[in-house]
Amino acid sequence: MHIIESGNVAAATGVKLARTEVIAAYPITPQTPLTEKLSELVDSGKMKAEYIPVESEHSALAVCIAASSAGSRTFTATSANGLLYMSEQIHWAAGARLPIVMCVVNRGIGAPWTVWNDHQDSISQRDTGWIQLYACDHQQIIDTVIQAFHIAETVRIPVMVCYDGYLLSHTYMPFEIPEQNAVDAFLPKFTPSYFLDPKNPANLNTVTLPDIRLDVRGNMAPGYMEIRHNLHSDMRRTISVVEEVDQKYQQAIGRGGNPLIEKYQCDDADFIAVCLGSLSYQLRDVVDTLRREGLKTGVAGIRLYRPFPDKTIASEFANAKGLIVFEKALSYGNQGALYADIKSALYRNDNRPFVHNYILGLGGREIKTLDLINAFRTSCTDFRKIGDDPQWIGLKL
Repeated sequence: MHIIESGNVAAATGVKLARTEVIAAYPITPQTPLTEKLSELVDSGKMKAEYIPVESEHSALAVCIAASSAGSRTFTATSANGLLYMSEQIHWAAGARLPIVMCVVNRGIGAPWTVWNDHQDSISQRDTGWIQLYACDHQQIIDTVIQAFHIAETVRIPVMVCYDGYLLSHTYMPFEIPEQNAVDAFLPKFTPSYFLDPKNPANLNTVTLPDIRLDVRGNMAPGYMEIRHNLHSDMRRTISVVEEVDQKYQQAIGRGGNPLIEKYQCDDADFIAVCLGSLSYQLRDVVDTLRREGLKTGVAGIRLYRPFPDKTIASEFANAKGLIVFEKALSYGNQGALYADIKSALYRNDNRPFVHNYILGLGGREIKTLDLINAFRTSCTDFRKIGDDPQWIGLKL
């Protein structure tokens, strides 16, 4: 079935189709309509789930941690400072290996206050041990939410599904809703290998000593360092799991095919723009314009950001002359985070393309297509003039 609705409704529909059992939520713009829609679905009886309104984002994730620990499929959503308020619990959920799914409707962080879009909120949490997936349109939102539960429950690592506030959350686009029976075949009931049970009481995540030691059963248990090593190893394994889940989704639903990187006009491209989120679709018009000028350009939208698909990036971009990274976030005092990751991935390539970094759209600053064309063209034709420091688009000093 095709409908025309907002990106937030697309996300809520995916949560419903996944037969999520516990939802905890606290409103924050521009996420609020997503959790409002879920509350309507639960209240009307169209969705069988526990909807728990709480007094803060910190509590929302705490409820999800408790519910997931008890064996329930759980979901929450947030934005910006709400995500930061969860920060302690974000680390806890990853360390406890709980397969929670959370939509992050990207918004700039205060202070000063802004309600508009950039990626600083989710990028600031990139090292917390959560998988991060980015959607570029409404169809990807609903499909990615459904896949996120499968990925999380396969590797027992929580997942953030990130999409642009307002640009996607509040705009209306057509998207297809998969049949419930097809989703059920793709995503079976959540059956964790271990969960809290009153009949079998246990302590979870108690103080862990620096070294390995015997547990209460006399088995050698990992220490803190081994636990972190295992999380990192399973995060790396997640790259192939994301590809496998996408193939399974294609077989069940009929969509997918770009789980790590979504490319446009990249096969013969000399210069490739790289970015996250809906900006990759805006850049397609830029690519078409520059190709009419004779410049072989393309655009690649990174769909999986954590774990970072470095080997795929090194392979896919090995023959490019230049990569131009456009991003709506900044690692203060250094450079764009995505830019740094791209350079790291290319480090071992024998023939490395040059890499440029453009910062744009912070706090919802308008991203004009003409500015993108001029910046992209300059990087292609006069690349030696641009150094390693980030270049700013739309900055007015």
